[in-house]
Parts: sequence; C-alpha cells; structure tokens
Amino acid sequence: MTDVLISGAGVAGTALAWWLRRHGFRPTVVERAAAPRDGGYKVDVRGVALDVLDRMGLSDQVRGRDTGMRLARFVDAGGRQLATMDAALFGGREGDDVEIMRGDLTRILMTATDSVEYLFDDSIAALRATADGVEVTFAGGTSRRFDLVIGADGLHSTVRRLAFGPGSAYLRPLGHHIAICTVPAELGEERVELMHPAPGRTVGVYRTAGAPDARALFLFPSPADAPDHRDVAGQRAALARAFAGAGWRVPELLAALPGAPDLYFDAMSQVRMDRWSTGRIGLVGDAAYGASPASGQGTSLGLVGAYVLANALAAAGGDPAAGFAAYERRMRPFVDANQQLAERNLKGMVLGSAAQIRFQTLMLRLMPHLPGRERMIRRVTEPIRKAATAITLPDAPPRPA
Repeated sequence: MTDVLISGAGVAGTALAWWLRRHGFRPTVVERAAAPRDGGYKVDVRGVALDVLDRMGLSDQVRGRDTGMRLARFVDAGGRQLATMDAALFGGREGDDVEIMRGDLTRILMTATDSVEYLFDDSIAALRATADGVEVTFAGGTSRRFDLVIGADGLHSTVRRLAFGPGSAYLRPLGHHIAICTVPAELGEERVELMHPAPGRTVGVYRTAGAPDARALFLFPSPADAPDHRDVAGQRAALARAFAGAGWRVPELLAALPGAPDLYFDAMSQVRMDRWSTGRIGLVGDAAYGASPASGQGTSLGLVGAYVLANALAAAGGDPAAGFAAYERRMRPFVDANQQLAERNLKGMVLGSAAQIRFQTLMLRLMPHLPGRERMIRRVTEPIRKAATAITLPDAPPRPA
C-alpha cells in the first residue's frame, strides 16, 4: 500500500485524502493548526467542482450548508443605500452553484475522511528524498518515511519552499491586500452582503442565516511596509492606517479587530510555477496554482485538483513521475483559465475613483429597468462559467478489491 503524506487540512488536502483512500492509498494529513479551523470567508463551488462533490456523495451535505445569502447592498460613507443586487449575481453564481462557509466545507470533508490519520498541531520541518521514498522530519521532532509527499498547504506552502525554493520566486502579487475576520453579529445584516466602496479601498460585512457572528472584508492597495502574514499586531496596525478616516461602520469594524479570533491578512497573489512536482513530492491547490481570492475559484480549483491528482496517481500504478505528469497535463489549461479571472474581477472589487463608484452604482440601479438585462447578466457570468467548466474530468479507475 502506498503511504502518502499530505501537508494541510484545508479543502484541497482533505479532498485529496478522500480520493487517495478511495483508490487504495494510505494517506496521512499533517496540519499546523491545533484543531480543525472554523474561520474563513464564504466560498463558491461551481462548474466541474460540483461534479467532484457529486462523485464523492457529498453534494446534499454541501447544499444543506448553503449560506442562504439573498442580497448585496451598496452603501455610502453615511450608510445611505446606493444600489442593491441579487446575492447570486453579485457572487457570479448561476444554476446549481453553491456558496458555503469555508469552515463548513472543510468539516464536511474531514468527517468523510474520519478513518484517515490526522496529525494536528504539527508541520513538516525537513524533507529528504531517498531512492524509494521521502524521509520527513516533523517540527514536533519525529521522523517518518512516506512513498509520496503532497503539499496542500496554501499560498505560503512549506512543502513548496522545502522542495522548490523560496516562495518569492513563485508568488505574483496583484497589487492589493485582503483582510477577513469575524466581527460581532450586530455589525452585519442577516443574509445581506453590505458593501461600502470608497476610492481605492472596499469594506464589506455580512451575516449568514442564523449565524452567531458576522464576517468582515477589507480590500486595499498593498502597503510598501506590509507586515508578515503571521504578524497579527502589525496587520491590525496596517489596517488602521489603510482605513484611517473611512466612514460608514469602518471605525466599529476596526475596533473589533483585537477581539477577532481568526484574522486573515495577506497580499492578493497568485502562484505561478513551471512544474508542480519534483521526484516524489507534488503540490495541489493554492500551494501549486493559487488563483487569489479575486478569482472566486480557489475552492473549486482545490477540489478539482485533488480529484485529478488522485486519479492520475492511481492510473499510473504507483509511478509518481507518470502520475504527476498526467495530472499537470490535464490541470494546466484549467488553472490558466481560472487564474485569468482574477485581474478582471479585481478591477470591479476595488474602484480607483469616486467617479467610477458613481458610475458603477448608477448601472446597478438602472440594470433592472434596462432592455437586454438578461444579456447583460450573461456577460457578467459567462467568463466565470467558461473557466469553471474548462476541463473534462477523467473517469475514476475501478476501486481496488
């Protein structure tokens, strides 16, 4: 039986563990966090990623945890309504697309992999390739040998750094930072995405149906002195500087930061690599081809990548070189199509001037009354739909006896 170590218990890592076990491999997942993470923003699952969930038998569970958002409402600095739009259209969703909290999706996947070995509160410290495997030294001090190691550990992947070199060689910044955190429920509005656009920066806050708290979002140009993605105190200070003088509920949201248990603060970046594997070490999800939150496709890329990688390794009959090569051949066009969404989407997420904001909100107000409204909506959703379906999923090999 092939032993595979997966670094990262996020969406891509847990989905990969499910599929590897399905194909007769023996996966182990190591996760830096001390327990499954409940934080994070809401994420979209669309296109062929829905087919992956269906093949896992998890579609009903995921749909049962849909956020139930119904409306996006744009407000000015005084809280006055500028425009509204349907929440699905705001998120670029159509048809069977699902929106779910990242923590809910990860827990569904983890529950489905309850027989998989999880090593929480630990991480990989060193990797040493051997003739027939990889010797792994963990930060906790233990060492183990695995046949394969897969990095599913995000934008700042430890596996990528150890196997391929510094992250700076593969990260392509998009010029903006993003911050997401939990805030008190009273700062949000149930099932409504409140958005406050201002020149060069955007703030949002929402509360899903029945949620005990709300989630806040900050988008702003990357500061020259941006703190490290693990420097929480520096991140709070950077947000305070970036949004100094902002109106609406921004002062209250900033005041809630010290109590937020899950502040995520990082540059909006993409991962661009010429190859996603070396020897018996490979990458999947954001670690290999992060498309950035601006793409809206990171979760779907992780689910599809996990399926394609597990399928390719199984079809290769234990030959990692052949399996990794087949995985890259099938995934590369899909990744390229979805990464291209990011810069286009980002232009509409952060507007550069008050004039652009006035024009955008005017168009949103007029859209329900304009002839050709459906055609205009299709123009908005078509690029996302095309990218989300830009791959043909391989059939899964028969399950080993």
